Amino acid sequence: MRAVLFAFTERGKATARRVDEALGGGCALRAPARLAGGGFDAYAGGLPEYVGTVFDRDALVFVGAAGIAVRAIAPHAASKRSDPAVLCVDEAGQFVIPLLSGHIGGANALARRLAAALNAIPVVTTATDVNGRFSVDAWAAERGMVITSMALAKRVSAEILTRDIPFWSDAPMPEALPEGLVWQNRGPLGICVSVRDLKPFGETLLLAPKALRLGLGCRRGATRDAIEATIETALSAHGLRVEAVAGAASIDVKANEEGLLACCRAHGWPVEFLSADRLNAVPGAFTKSEFVKDTVGVDNVCERAAAHRGGRLIVRKMAQGGVTVAVAEEEWRVEFG
Repeated sequence: MRAVLFAFTERGKATARRVDEALGGGCALRAPARLAGGGFDAYAGGLPEYVGTVFDRDALVFVGAAGIAVRAIAPHAASKRSDPAVLCVDEAGQFVIPLLSGHIGGANALARRLAAALNAIPVVTTATDVNGRFSVDAWAAERGMVITSMALAKRVSAEILTRDIPFWSDAPMPEALPEGLVWQNRGPLGICVSVRDLKPFGETLLLAPKALRLGLGCRRGATRDAIEATIETALSAHGLRVEAVAGAASIDVKANEEGLLACCRAHGWPVEFLSADRLNAVPGAFTKSEFVKDTVGVDNVCERAAAHRGGRLIVRKMAQGGVTVAVAEEEWRVEFG
């Protein structure tokens, strides 16, 4: 975890070291210049200014008064999607308080983890947690799912406090649902979990698991726009959500194709480049091309690349503008607890 710990007194430094140990060590330790040393580095400038330079970390933990933390983060808090987990721990290590990004950023879960390690009390104040109801944003974040509408997520979180919310998925489901959910595929508002663009409810909060793998092929010099257009065509033709894409793969001779690389960077997709031998070893029935085999040594690049992690091929080779795309779906299921 990329965490930064702040302390403001000698006693606070001692507690911060305990927090660092609870997090597995290696956290960045920061203190005012007069207290730096003993493993702590001084932060430059005022505290709010310095916090702005580390607001992209996974977590910020302030050991001291909650007011100090609130003033330090106030200029930088922007969105549930991007804010880090921010916690406050009192100097004596008696209480752990998540202040920001309790669900999506994981501050609530981190507070409970630290409280257990410090023998402290987690002070969690989010409404769903207080009322023992299902927290859709926390659950999605813990499982790496994409929340496709934060506005609907907020509505679900508000309404689940007073009534059960319909929940549906086209994946295997457990029999028991958490408090606040009911197994149902109709109603004015509900939650659907799928890699597909499904809308069973009047207003559907779709959660997209990262379960799709793209296999890509392209002619030399193919542009990012051409590659993105072919991907969009392939996904939309089969009703698949781009948010469900976990990564991409191609053959190693395409490792320097800037258009392909730029496309994957823009979407945050990790991309693998595989040898012809590796692709030839992928089991399954694939669309064969003798021309492709004579050119790069494998009869189909995109389908084999999509399925090389063992996923089920759900979109076979689609060609457009010198680009080929295939899509495989990895096995996944809905789980709670």
